[in-house]
Amino acid sequence: MDINATNLSILNTAVKTAFNNAFAGAQSQYQRVATVIPSTGAANTYAWLGNSSQIKEWLGERAINRLKDHDFTIKNRKFEKTEAIPRDVIEDDQFGVYTPLFAQMGQDAAEFPDLMIFALLKDGFSTPCYDKQNFFDTDHPVGNGADVASVSNMQAGAGDGWYLLCTKRAIKPLIWQTRRPFNLVMKKDANTSDHVFMTDEYLWGTDARCNTGFGLWQLAFGSKADLNEENFNAARIAMTKQKNDAGSPLGVIPDLMVVGPDNMSKAETLLEALNKAGGESNTSYKKVELLVCPWLA
Repeated sequence: MDINATNLSILNTAVKTAFNNAFAGAQSQYQRVATVIPSTGAANTYAWLGNSSQIKEWLGERAINRLKDHDFTIKNRKFEKTEAIPRDVIEDDQFGVYTPLFAQMGQDAAEFPDLMIFALLKDGFSTPCYDKQNFFDTDHPVGNGADVASVSNMQAGAGDGWYLLCTKRAIKPLIWQTRRPFNLVMKKDANTSDHVFMTDEYLWGTDARCNTGFGLWQLAFGSKADLNEENFNAARIAMTKQKNDAGSPLGVIPDLMVVGPDNMSKAETLLEALNKAGGESNTSYKKVELLVCPWLA
């Protein structure tokens, strides 16, 4: 194939089609557990986290809920992936063998939020959230003034982590912040670029500006204890008792368990078996939905 603007444009269309089709067909999981929030600058500040209050009877003047300054900020980060096709491959009309490479790039871009979000969930035992405590911690402060109590949303242990989440409220446990989505571009002026002259190859790249962060810790419970009926029930009970920073009930009902491959069999036995091994009814059957996440491996 002659290397000219028209043929490079045709090639670029084929490459982008492979990327876009794979991007659209990827089965991502992050939106189940994360609130997607657009960003219009270098960072977003989430001062409202933890500042919810209950509706109450209006007596006298309004009771104004003034935001605490949590100053919880998520800064956008830049990410990229770049691939090259040698000039000889294009000249010899062999560029079709590179189509799967760009399809994989599209799938990688679509699944990148999964990679980031579930890595953050896994790191929740050692990463602070808006109240300066680790997201999964035994000492979250709840209440006002002298009535502040330490509240836990975790179980300690030495096993593989499993997570109980409430995902059906307006705010979800995690945040996916997006400033600029992934898009595939070819290096412009390809025929005359210094890169082509020096390396004899053509470049395509995708990049984005985005980041992750924690939402309300009350909507998540992390455990490294054994995944069994006793620990599962203790986690469910703890979540339904959760209150906001002012000490008012939040009405949290967990609806999703997230596990990695190592806890998959235990989770399936706990939640998806109609009867226990001895034949008696399994009272945990379908209590919450199960999400097996390969990103937690």
